[in-house]
Amino acid sequence: MPLGFYIIMAAQFFSALADNALLIASIALLRDMQAPQEYEPLLKLFFTVSYVALAAFVGAYADSMPKWRVMLIANTIKIGGCAMMLLGAHPLFAYAVVGLGAAAYSPAKYGILTEYLPHRQLVVANGWIEGLTVGAIILGTVMGGALIRPDVGEALMRLSLPGIDTTFAMSLLVIGLLYVLAAFFNFFIPDTGVDHKPLKNNPLYLLHDFNHCLKLLWRDKLGQISLAVTTLFWGAGATLQFIVIKWAEHALGLELSQASMLQGVVAIGIALGAVLAARYVTLRKSLKVIPLGIAMGLTVLVMTLVHDKAIAMVLMVVIGALAGFFVVPMNALLQHRGHILMGAGHSIAVQNFNENLSILIMTGLYALLIMWGLSINTVIVLFGLFVAATMLLVQKVHNLNQAQFDNVALLDDSRH
Repeated sequence: MPLGFYIIMAAQFFSALADNALLIASIALLRDMQAPQEYEPLLKLFFTVSYVALAAFVGAYADSMPKWRVMLIANTIKIGGCAMMLLGAHPLFAYAVVGLGAAAYSPAKYGILTEYLPHRQLVVANGWIEGLTVGAIILGTVMGGALIRPDVGEALMRLSLPGIDTTFAMSLLVIGLLYVLAAFFNFFIPDTGVDHKPLKNNPLYLLHDFNHCLKLLWRDKLGQISLAVTTLFWGAGATLQFIVIKWAEHALGLELSQASMLQGVVAIGIALGAVLAARYVTLRKSLKVIPLGIAMGLTVLVMTLVHDKAIAMVLMVVIGALAGFFVVPMNALLQHRGHILMGAGHSIAVQNFNENLSILIMTGLYALLIMWGLSINTVIVLFGLFVAATMLLVQKVHNLNQAQFDNVALLDDSRH
């Protein structure tokens, strides 16, 4: 891989590290405020609403200028959201501003891969990017869990920084510095030399263009399968973050700082699965991993039987590995197909719209189930069966498509 790829990875790592540390810190702040417990999954909902609301615009925006500049602007917005929380804004509102930056960041982050690398390296590149992102999730959740510990906060307060008078403010300052570090790497991301499309001033045109791209990708026989899988994965993954925290508290007796570390164990599994997929799955064989999604949904059901911490850690790694192994090839296939059909930024914006709409719906439903007083075990069973049944449906649709079309020919077709 060229040097520029590793600079892209570094920028992504520190930005994702800060996002996940801030999530745990925000949950802790909501608990200190004695906010209703359903507010916790609403953090993710407020974070992702920008992805859905602005999907028609961020893709065109990402394609209108060099991707490094888009990433820098988006990171600056994230810094602003973190600063708002530091200055006393409500965690839901401040985290929504961070989500606004993330929505603008994502089409540039993934779009630059298809511009910078040949398609034969996309699975490997996605394996590294996803593995590194998951590494950031692991360290971010662990860091967030550590920063909310009283002893760590007191140690940091000994630095006696002016204007920082609480342990929570010190935690936010540390997280804010991670965003600044990510912005520093943005300056060194190479320009790919790809022609950029001037941003249209007419929002109705952008909405029409986005709608056209949305239909184009869902009608494509390879695009619809990979888009369905990644859409389910991200919705399920976001919901699983909160399920694991509540389950760890209920079944294993762990506090938030410890439960967030168990959440990081899932991410270790995803990283392992991502690396294995990058090593063994080519773009042509990417559709063969769909059954692993069914297996992941069924494996989640085992959580209801586990009360031992060691077994729980092994189970979290297995669930994560299954998820990582099946989503990385699907992500690469979706990026390749989208790049051929409509361009990198537009494709990633369509992908983000679907995936984050899934996050909004699934985390919203989870918040409702908690509000209605359902036990965590009941929620886990419903969640696992839903994932397995949906992946089974995707497999059946793929089999029907396969009977009618030559997937290899579609993969190589760049005439659209």
